Amino acid sequence: MKKNVIFTMLILLTVLPIANAQEIQTVFKHGKSGGFGAITNKFTTINGKYANMAGFYGGWYVNSKFLIGIEGAAVTNDLPVFPEHSTVPGVDMSYAYAQFGLATEYVMWSDKIFHVGLHLFTGGGFTGQYKRSFDSDHDSDDFDLDENFFTVVEPGVFMEINLLKWMRFSPGVSYRAAFGSDAAGLNDNALSDLSYNLTLKFGKF
Repeated sequence: MKKNVIFTMLILLTVLPIANAQEIQTVFKHGKSGGFGAITNKFTTINGKYANMAGFYGGWYVNSKFLIGIEGAAVTNDLPVFPEHSTVPGVDMSYAYAQFGLATEYVMWSDKIFHVGLHLFTGGGFTGQYKRSFDSDHDSDDFDLDENFFTVVEPGVFMEINLLKWMRFSPGVSYRAAFGSDAAGLNDNALSDLSYNLTLKFGKF
């Protein structure tokens, strides 16, 4: 009986250290973690017209590979409304466009000077109409903004260059897909198109 107890204790003393040495599995492995912010400019078209979109994104950067954060962008140039779609007949109107939502990004070989990554924006989009220039003959209260909210999904791919330890340059291309737009003259197809992007990132990579 005594030999059995001793034998059992020896087995436990052998197995327990091995079991304790096993690494606990988690969604995010222990490793380098940081964060960064980015300013970006998109060159695209909306309703067949050139659109310049200035934006930002940033968030938590895990294991020098995966980003999760927020993103926003808006059109900075004039997008004229065709007369038949104007909310105020006889008045020159322009479209406003903005999008805001979740940003996720996966980077491969981040420690190399040149590397590639995948980016995905998912969120909401907004359009509206505004008068291109106000004058004394019209009151801004007379204008219907034709507010329009819809879903936007924008996957993309980019090449990245490590300029400094805390700064990166990322040119890339993405495709903006809109779903559920019912604005006058702006259906889903008019809002969806390729975008060519230039991005500067700053932070702890």
